[in-house]
Amino acid sequence: QLVESGGDLVHSGGSLRLSCVASGFTLNYFGIGWFRQAPGKEREWVSCISNIDGRTYFADSVKGRFIASRDNAKNTVYLQMSGLKPETPANYSCAADKGPLPRSDCPDPREYDYWGQGTQVTVRD
Repeated sequence: QLVESGGDLVHSGGSLRLSCVASGFTLNYFGIGWFRQAPGKEREWVSCISNIDGRTYFADSVKGRFIASRDNAKNTVYLQMSGLKPETPANYSCAADKGPLPRSDCPDPREYDYWGQGTQVTVRD
């Protein structure tokens, strides 16, 4: 099970840190993805942590503003978001891939085996 937290209402330019805690399994060797979905829109890939090269990758829309990380001791992954822009409300969810997750596979939701329910983020002017 994955459980996200940290979503909130913030003003434009603000920051948030989302957390995703795993229970029932160890995240250490899993590839991790972050996705967001706004009402009436398709799910959009945001970021991933590859379990092949250990690197983090980001969608162009958030590159330079978001940081993804993991704390294996806490079995938790994080998405640090800064410079948030006004946008429609979006539900941010984390996902875990028990198999290899190369950069090329990151945006494909079908790659992931476990999903959280998400946490709501709203950015206003």
